[in-house]
This record gives sequence, C-alpha cells and structure tokens, in this order.
Amino acid sequence: MKKENALRFFALVMSMSAACSVFAANVDVQILSATVKDKKIVNATLTLQKNGEQSITATTDAQGQASLNAPFADSADALLIVKTSGYSNLVVKCPCAGMTYAISPVMTNLDGMRIVLNWGATPKDLDSHIVYPDNHIYFSSMKGADAQLDVDDTTSYGPETITLERKHDGERYVYAVHDYTNRENPGLFLSKSSAKVFVYVGQTLIRTYYVPTNQVGNLWTVFAITEGGELQDFNTIKIVNSHERLQTAEFQGIINTSSVQHLTSDATSQTSAKALNTKGELAYQAKKYDEAISFFQAAIELNGNYGQAYSNLGLTFQKAGRVAEALWANRKAIALASGNTAATVRASSHYNNGRIYEAAGQWNDALREYNYAKQQKNNPVYDTAIQRMMEKGAH
Repeated sequence: MKKENALRFFALVMSMSAACSVFAANVDVQILSATVKDKKIVNATLTLQKNGEQSITATTDAQGQASLNAPFADSADALLIVKTSGYSNLVVKCPCAGMTYAISPVMTNLDGMRIVLNWGATPKDLDSHIVYPDNHIYFSSMKGADAQLDVDDTTSYGPETITLERKHDGERYVYAVHDYTNRENPGLFLSKSSAKVFVYVGQTLIRTYYVPTNQVGNLWTVFAITEGGELQDFNTIKIVNSHERLQTAEFQGIINTSSVQHLTSDATSQTSAKALNTKGELAYQAKKYDEAISFFQAAIELNGNYGQAYSNLGLTFQKAGRVAEALWANRKAIALASGNTAATVRASSHYNNGRIYEAAGQWNDALREYNYAKQQKNNPVYDTAIQRMMEKGAH
C-alpha cells in the first residue's frame, strides 16, 4: 500500500512538473541604445513580471543580452521592465523572447521628444517617417529643422529612432512606419511584425503603440502631434503604392483629422479612474510625488479623456522636477478641457507652462504661454507675468 501511494505521489509530481514546463519560458532579450547604432547596453536590470507570479530579474552582459528563466508563460499578460542609469525606463508588453529593445537616453530639452521603433525578425526593413511643414525626416533625409533620424536599421528588430530636439509651436507633425521590404507587395507582413513605437519626453516613456493586427497594408500611421503639442492617435494600417518613398505631399494627403481615433471608456472605467485620481490627489498632498504620478497615469490608462487627471499629472510632474513631462501633460489637459471649468483649466495650464519656460530662461516661450493664459481668462497674475517677460526683452 505504501509503495502504491509512493508511486501515485511520484506520478502526481511528474504530472505537475510536466504541466509547469508547458508554461515555463526562457526569455532571451538584447538591449541596445536608441540613439547610437549597435551600442550594447551593459548592466541594465531587466524585470519580467506577471500578476500573481514572482518577478524574475536579470542583468545584461557585455553584449547587452540577458536571459530570464521565467516559471510562467512569455505571454501578452507579462511585462518586461528595463532600467539603467542615464536612460528612461522601458516598460513593454510581452511576448519578449528573442526580441531586441532599444532604450532612450534621458532628454534634457523642454520641447524635445524621442520616437523609437522596434520590431521582430520580419520584415527586415521597417522605416520611420515624420512629416511637418517643409520637412520630411526618414532614411533618405536624415536631418531637418530641429530633428534627425538617429538610427536607421535594415536588418530586423531595429531600432529606428527619430529625435525632435524642439517641437515647433503651431506646427503639426505626423509619424508613420513604412514597410520598405514589402513596399510593392503589401499584405499582412507589417501587421505581423510585432512592431512597437515608444514615445519619450524628458526622462519618461509617455506613450507606447502596438502595431494593429490582421490588417493588410504597408503603412502604419501611428500618431500626430498637434499644433498645440497634444498627441493624437491614428494607429491605422493602409496600402500605399509609392515609388517615391512617401514624399511629403503624398504623405500629408493620407492624413486628415477625420482618421483620428477618439478614445472611449465605459462607465466602470470612468468610475475607477476617478477613484485613482482621488488617490493621486491624496498622495500629492502628502508630497509623495512619484506615487501620485503613478496614480494619475493609471487613471489616464483607464480613461484617456480624463482632463483633470492630466492637469493633476502636469502639476505633479512639475513639483517632481520633471518639467518636460509637465509641459506635455498640461498640453493634453488644455486639449481635453471642457464644460464650465474649461477656460480656467486652459488658462492655468498655459500659465504653468509659462512658469516652466521662464524658469528655464526661455522668455519668448514663456511670454507666448502667458498670453495664451490671458486669452482664456483675465487675471492680474497673467498681466504681471506678461509685463515681466517683456521687460526681459521677450517679443
């Protein structure tokens, strides 16, 4: 009897072990610099996490490679987090095994933005494009007004990186990914590429886009930056037949505001977002700024139209010294402002942006924001600020 029980126990253990092996995954990842071609990032800390499971960590070697032996599946409900000094944190949804990711050096300029494209083994050549008045940055035209293509990749995975050193106020920018490999043979190749676009401001990853699946086409129009600095999502795939590689006139003709994705959230998500926003406000009052930022970001994740959460996020970023991020959040709050308080929200957000520019010694930018604030609402504080900038020679 004891022997039978032992055999049953052994069989049970072997069965459980076999079941666990189905879910176990060896996740091999390489980390590169987003701005220096083929530069391997050494000693970066990688964390693989999944709800209900113990996190797994590893450190990259001299080749920028790390292997994480995870006891759970490398699936869409797992997250990879990459951290190292001097670079923005990267957070990306899995599957991640066999992938190469690029991380962005922290940016210090107020109106800068970095856009990093990564993808899988196929297609070999995806190209980043950004178009704005009189400029089209891509592999054949790598420099433009206050922008450049830092890295061009033609052998799978990426990165392809575009850095905007300064976004021009009043100008519209459109970013897209072109499947150059299949430029004359559009199909599902781009849609199956596992392409991801990471958008960085300051030291923060502010937005991640994942290529739409099961869509035929060779051009992924990802997002626009409006004249006021707000991100607008497109996230659509279309077929283009361009032997001229998306010349500016043709590319602009593809984009129109009717194609902008309008975010929606159900009543449950809106209620949850309000609760998270309240927690963020409490953390802010307690001067726990990093915690408050996390709450406000979580609220926005649930309700992308939550203007108050963006306004709170901008103020908290400013208190935390992350001023480039504050500018971005304030601009989104301005774009989303509605109802009886809309003018007040827009005025205060413009004023806060003016204070950021003034602290940086950018008098003309500060004057512009203070004037925008005054256009929304009369306030002697705005008049004083305008006068102060004019005395410094702003115009």
